[in-house]
Amino acid sequence: MEAFEKTLVVQSDDLDDLNHVNNVRYVQWIQDISKEHWQHLTSAELQQRFIWVVLNHNITYKSAAGLDDTILLKTYIENSKGAISTRIVEMYNAKTNALLVHSKTTWCLLNPETLKPIRITEEIRSIFADVTRNPS
Repeated sequence: MEAFEKTLVVQSDDLDDLNHVNNVRYVQWIQDISKEHWQHLTSAELQQRFIWVVLNHNITYKSAAGLDDTILLKTYIENSKGAISTRIVEMYNAKTNALLVHSKTTWCLLNPETLKPIRITEEIRSIFADVTRNPS
């Protein structure tokens, strides 16, 4: 399976005082594409049985993006163990293919009723089995 991808165009609300995409916006986009990937590959029933929470974001900013830039976002699961999954999100300038952001986020799977960590099930593991390594 290929990395999950989407594109977006930078809007004026995405910019900071330097007219670059605000770091907070990048974090929001990391969370958005992660959720969209989960929802794209899983059923509504599965989404109700499990929830994910962020434990850690590690973000490296490589280059700036500005107004009207088209950004290509790519995500995949790097690895999973126990209740923990590590997801990579990369963002590129769609025109130049320059890497803008590389992030590694640690997510924890929870029971939605108890809010306690639970092991990643074989059902979930099999959904993401082909994306446990860099798909490039």
